[in-house]
Amino acid sequence: MIRNNSLLDRFFRYVKIDTQSKEDETVQPSTVKQLDLAKILFAELREMGAEAYFDEEFGYVYASLPGNAPAIGFVAHMDTAPATSGTGVKPRIVENYDGGRIILNDGSSTGGAPVILDPDYFPELQSHIGEDLIVTDGTTLLGADDKAGVAEIMNLFAYYAKYPEIPHRRLCLAFTPDEEVGRGTEHFDIDRFGAKEAYTVDGGKMGELEYECFNAAAAKIEVRGTSVHPGDAKNKMVNAAALAAEFHGMLPQAETPEHTEGYEGFYMLEEIAGSYEYAVLKYIIRDHDREKFEKRKAFLQTVTDYMNSKYGDYFTLTLRDQYYNMADLMKDHLHLIENAKAALQDLGVTANVVPIRGGTDGAKLTYMGVPCPNLCTGGYNFHGRFEYASVQEMEICAEMLIRLAECR
Repeated sequence: MIRNNSLLDRFFRYVKIDTQSKEDETVQPSTVKQLDLAKILFAELREMGAEAYFDEEFGYVYASLPGNAPAIGFVAHMDTAPATSGTGVKPRIVENYDGGRIILNDGSSTGGAPVILDPDYFPELQSHIGEDLIVTDGTTLLGADDKAGVAEIMNLFAYYAKYPEIPHRRLCLAFTPDEEVGRGTEHFDIDRFGAKEAYTVDGGKMGELEYECFNAAAAKIEVRGTSVHPGDAKNKMVNAAALAAEFHGMLPQAETPEHTEGYEGFYMLEEIAGSYEYAVLKYIIRDHDREKFEKRKAFLQTVTDYMNSKYGDYFTLTLRDQYYNMADLMKDHLHLIENAKAALQDLGVTANVVPIRGGTDGAKLTYMGVPCPNLCTGGYNFHGRFEYASVQEMEICAEMLIRLAECR
């Protein structure tokens, strides 16, 4: 396959724009800088002749191109994860990867230890020998989640804008803000989007297709202690930080992301902070099975109640459901998966239908009436400085979208 320079040019432009979203904000978008990319995408879509709309209030971009058959939609998110900085992303290509260690940063510019993308730690790298890999400089994430998807959808629109004579379905797209903080569809306009079925282009490994996802919730445990001078603290002080640590110790330590896979659920401690006067723990709760998901939430309440009965009413639990497993609703729309499998097969790739160990905007869109499974993008190690993408896989994913838009 000849290198798609237009696709790569778009991807490199987009990842250099900082669009990191922010937790615990009440406004949307949660960060104004997400609008920087939204404005660029809107302008590019208008320039290629698409009918485009920019929701300046909430940060969504919608667009469509006319076609010869009922609409198909494609969705990607513009924001990057709060976990790792997206400021000053410096992507580079490691050509013809040889299977060895990739030195992302030798430490001379940061004054720290070298940052190395090591196949001993990331064995998936061995599947990319001979490919060209896009990597970071070891100080930021890359942003392939989900700017790879954004670039691939833009490539799709550019292709059919250039060759409108090729029969294809009417194309609809939406680029969303704040997906990484669970709010990507909060103000999504289904009518303006215009498609009754769609795909999120927000996956990773080549060939993976997904229509099952986690049930997801966020939990916040606040601990309010009693502040007393340590010299006079006996039988008076209540150390909130110590109680927070005890709370975390009561959760099943084997049921965390680093110890689970496949359909196994987990509790993940995202943040712990505080002092003897006040402390907070933030968790995400995940499980594919709805009954087990509800039991996980109930267990956090049980631990909270136990700690309050042991020490007094120092603990407050706040739970917020984020999204639900779309599998049950997708059962009547599995032609979307079959079409994606056929498109990949045409490109010489064997599809692998797997459960998402995460979520996408598609989960909520499915519950909003637009069945929306998830497609691979060719990106790996999302949300951190070891993130990378395969040029060849991104090109195949971009071609897959073109095949899915064909009138078959």
